[in-house]
Amino acid sequence: MSLRRFAIKRLLLVIPTLIGVSIITFALVHLTPGDPVDFILDIDPEVTDADRAAVRAEHGLDQPVYIQYIDWLTGMLQGDFGTEFATGRDVGDIIATRLPPTIMLGLFGWVFAIVIAVPTGIYAAMNRQKLGDDISRFIALAGISIPNFWLGLMLILIFALWIDLWPAVYTGRGSVYSLDALWFLILPGVTVGTASSAIMMRIMRQSMAEEMNKDYVTTARAKGLPERTVVLKHVLRNSLISVVTVAAFLTAGILAGSVVVEVVFAWPGLGFELIEAVNTREYYVVMGITLFTGIAIIIANLAADLIYAVLDPRIRY
Repeated sequence: MSLRRFAIKRLLLVIPTLIGVSIITFALVHLTPGDPVDFILDIDPEVTDADRAAVRAEHGLDQPVYIQYIDWLTGMLQGDFGTEFATGRDVGDIIATRLPPTIMLGLFGWVFAIVIAVPTGIYAAMNRQKLGDDISRFIALAGISIPNFWLGLMLILIFALWIDLWPAVYTGRGSVYSLDALWFLILPGVTVGTASSAIMMRIMRQSMAEEMNKDYVTTARAKGLPERTVVLKHVLRNSLISVVTVAAFLTAGILAGSVVVEVVFAWPGLGFELIEAVNTREYYVVMGITLFTGIAIIIANLAADLIYAVLDPRIRY
């Protein structure tokens, strides 16, 4: 099977997955207790049942659930994400506005995870059963075990309140693309990337250790190749297949973790907007952000399939 056919096959499998994600997203949102009409009208003590019925009809909430799903899915396919009940803002505009800060936070988390995980995993594999390997195991276990919201609060306590090196929360002054915002993103980036770096570190160490014991490594050393060439050119490439696979799945963890981290640090991303939408029962906002996140995870996994098919052509078959 060629790489092109492999890619087409994976793309076709994405379609039923997306349909399933849309159904689950819609169902979970509508099964959640609470009525958005109550949040819109309860501030007015003189509201009547006729007013409630009019608002419900205006937003299509008086239709059967399956009709609401078809209307929502049809609008999504046409680029219409719906509008926010309370303010009338377009959900697509909300996502477009909130997406760049979330991408920035995710990139900071990924950079931190990769910069820490890959060299540390290589070092631990090259020094198995030694002090450096034991220390890396302890750090990895701690990174996996510590909840990211607690880690974020501890980083705020130490580096914002005690040392006064970073601001505690994002104040909203200036652009999110400014140098001040980039400096602020270091703490949330470390928070959201710690668990991923710990997992990737252990996977990298285990994969490297397994590859080091294989026959082709013994053959390369017998031919007189320098140890640096054996490790970086041969062992590392084969070890990266496992890391790439796990890294794609960890995208979900980073996106999910960013929701909590954005609230802790008051970072104006999709996660922060999602929590506010859940609290006010803004169905279209919740469904739009959730479906968009699901699509991002599917695309990340698809990219992982293609990348490790390139790294190891045998996977295509």
